[in-house]
Amino acid sequence: MTRVLFAPDGFKGSISAAGAAAALAAGWRSVRGDDEIVELPMADGGEGTLDAFLAAVPGARRMPVRVTGPHGREVAASWVLLPAAADATGETGVVELASTSGIELLGGDLRPLDADTRGFGQAIAAALDHGVTRLVLAIGSSASTDAGFGVLSALGARIMDADGREALPGLRGVRTAVRLDRSGLRPAPRDGVLVLSDVRSPLTGPSGAAAVFGPQKGLGVREVAEADAALARAAALLGVDTNEAGTGAAGGTGAALRAWGAVLLPGAERVADLIGLADAVAAADVVVTGEGAFDAGSAAGKAPALVAGLARQAARPTALVAGRIAPDADTSGFVATVALVDLAGTADAALADPGRWLSAAGGVLARREGRSAPR
Repeated sequence: MTRVLFAPDGFKGSISAAGAAAALAAGWRSVRGDDEIVELPMADGGEGTLDAFLAAVPGARRMPVRVTGPHGREVAASWVLLPAAADATGETGVVELASTSGIELLGGDLRPLDADTRGFGQAIAAALDHGVTRLVLAIGSSASTDAGFGVLSALGARIMDADGREALPGLRGVRTAVRLDRSGLRPAPRDGVLVLSDVRSPLTGPSGAAAVFGPQKGLGVREVAEADAALARAAALLGVDTNEAGTGAAGGTGAALRAWGAVLLPGAERVADLIGLADAVAAADVVVTGEGAFDAGSAAGKAPALVAGLARQAARPTALVAGRIAPDADTSGFVATVALVDLAGTADAALADPGRWLSAAGGVLARREGRSAPR
């Protein structure tokens, strides 16, 4: 009997990491029903981080909350409560920006000047109200470039314009903000705040939040330059270094959280630590990972590369499943690769029914495993 670990990331805009792991496992079981299957969905700080913790941590609970989304309307969201560890006295709250202030919530109707992170801050406040002593904040998939002012406002800070009025939400407010009043800002929890992101960008400059991610959120060329200047002014109000890695994550939300006392960490690595991925890999005979699009950038901080690296250290063969595998992608670390577009025939077909094609990919890999020589 073979022990198979399925540890994919989410297939962005298509299926969650938990859904992908379940579909892959179902396909494998349809061919090799006697194998032992372990599902450990991965995340890198973006969409699916909550599901990764729910799947991996015994006793984790989803806590419903209603927040203001990036479109200004109410959103039904949740955060995850992790029980106290054996060597700790307090509980941990995991809050995900993607499900509270994420770009997917806009449904394609981008709001580059007005979207903000207030809902994310409201969910953080709910976790603090519950009494958590530590926060783990996943800040991928942001819809806004608001320097995290929405988060700080929801936590009690006041951002003021030159006329002494509350600054408007979103980038509009960042462009006019001249004062940050922290007197009402809630303190960070006793055991600290860890911020997880797959983005290590600085706040400003050619590699910063506005230049790299602004166009994805609807900013034009001139607006990108204006946003970059506004973020530089925001950094002065926040008291953060614009060159620090991770401060540009989530439209500058990394900078705001850094000013709140948080520690900024590479998302995939920390998620792996927190869910015990290394031990799960070492206990497996075969490892399967994946993501929506595997390309030349996937080797830098993305979940599949991290999974493959841990498997290599443990001398475990690793297979990759992706919606699409780019011609320039380095797949040398995998014993097998499967692209859903190849199985489905077209990208549209793969996106229309990802569960079906992930299950088919699981079956393909199981048949290959059956034909492989004994290890």
